[in-house]
Amino acid sequence: MDYVYAALFLHSAGKEINEENLKKLSESVGVPVDEIKIKALVAALKQVNIDEILKSAVAAPVAQAPAAQQAQAQQPAPPKEEKKEEEEKKGGEALEGLAALFG
Repeated sequence: MDYVYAALFLHSAGKEINEENLKKLSESVGVPVDEIKIKALVAALKQVNIDEILKSAVAAPVAQAPAAQQAQAQQPAPPKEEKKEEEEKKGGEALEGLAALFG
C-alpha cells in the first residue's frame, strides 16, 4: 500500500510514475524498497487513468450524503421517558452484577 500512496504523491506532484521515482521516494521516507512490487505497480498503472479514478472516488461519497441525511431525518427520535427507563434498567443490571461478585 505504501507504493500506491507514493504513486499518488508522484501523480499529484506532476512527476512521472516510474520505478526510479518510486524507489527514490520510498527510500527518502524510510520505506524498504521491494523492486518486484514496484515493477508490478508501475506496470499496472500504465493502463490506468489516475485522474478519472480520483474523480469517481471523490464523487461517490458526495452523492450518497443527501440520501443518508434524508434517512436520518425520517427516523423519529425516541421519547425522553423511554431513554430514562432504559438508563434505569442498565443501572439496576450493573448493580445486580456487582452484588453477585461480592456475595
